[in-house]
Amino acid sequence: MKKTILGLLISFFCQVALAQKTGYWDKERATYKEISVSARDRIILETDDFPAGTTELIFRITLLDNNQQMASSLVSVLKSIPDPTGISQGSAGAVFLMSKISGEDKCKYAIFSTKELAKNYSSKGETNDACLVQNTAVSKDAKRLSIDKSACIKANTTKLFFGFESSNWIMKQKIVLEVVPWVDAKLSRGWTLENRKNIINQCKTSALARKMANSDDFCVCIEEKIQKQYTFQEFQKLLAMEQAKAYKDFGANCFEETGIANNLFNDLRTKASNNIKKGDYGSAIKNYNEIVNQQKATALDYSNLGYGYLLTKQYGKAIKTLKEGEKRDDTELLVKLNLAHAYLLNNEYAKAKTIYKEYQNQNVTDSLSWTQKIKDDYQAFAKAGIQNEDFERVLKLLN
Repeated sequence: MKKTILGLLISFFCQVALAQKTGYWDKERATYKEISVSARDRIILETDDFPAGTTELIFRITLLDNNQQMASSLVSVLKSIPDPTGISQGSAGAVFLMSKISGEDKCKYAIFSTKELAKNYSSKGETNDACLVQNTAVSKDAKRLSIDKSACIKANTTKLFFGFESSNWIMKQKIVLEVVPWVDAKLSRGWTLENRKNIINQCKTSALARKMANSDDFCVCIEEKIQKQYTFQEFQKLLAMEQAKAYKDFGANCFEETGIANNLFNDLRTKASNNIKKGDYGSAIKNYNEIVNQQKATALDYSNLGYGYLLTKQYGKAIKTLKEGEKRDDTELLVKLNLAHAYLLNNEYAKAKTIYKEYQNQNVTDSLSWTQKIKDDYQAFAKAGIQNEDFERVLKLLN
């Protein structure tokens, strides 16, 4: 039995710990206002500005007789409560927050989200536009308002307007209004849902993001890095060129971290291969150059780019490209073979002959011989309209 009770207690405290929110009661920007209300009068009190990241608040209203003083402030009461989850929504929580004293006077009140909505209450007592109404006169009251359960608190709420109606028909009333905001530590940096969306949408318009089939992960990665480095206000104050640099620097990191780089370059390789099969050699060259310019080209990429230059009769560029491929991997025979082709078509037969002879007994892949690949390439050249009297000369040399 004891073990069962112990287990239940441990489970309860674990749930409470997990339920706790990361943030703080902002006592520095709490509202404390004390005002006298004439008999049968209505007034409006506006709170101080709420800090960025306010997601909840506690307010307390206390009516005092002339010489009464508050026994303890709402801020001091909340010091013993680590977060809003420590306040129940039942009567026990309200009693705990109540002032220990209050006068005999009572008032009704209503809360409005803007000053404009509160105007009709002041002049006519209308509460249709109120986000909270207390129609029963009270001498003291306390409530918790949260962004997920109250129309009074929204992501962009910066202050509230309390309207009070005196229930005293003869004497003035002294009303004390206290409001303490709860600030979400993460949201206090200004990164609201709307602000985060703006960063992601800006990212999606970039040239790099537009090349991706799906840029969601890439742009979310950039947004998270910007959030970590800057508050929203700090980022907004950066010059346009400084913001552009932030996008570029974080984008370079995210490009690698998210694995998008490999997917993007593999897509380019697939496109280029299909371009060559369709005879669209210009597009193939463009796609392979994209990989080269991003410094992600392998020896095979240089080989294929060189092959594209051969098919478009750009022999000088082919030689230069294929030599770069040799630097990446001097054992890749497809690079060697295309270089031999380039020399041959560039009227440098002696250089071509040396390479053709050196590797004639090897395979360029696990199942394709060097000689057979030469024959296949010569047929592809002929199909592309490239003829050379030395083709037969080379084939005889190899036989």
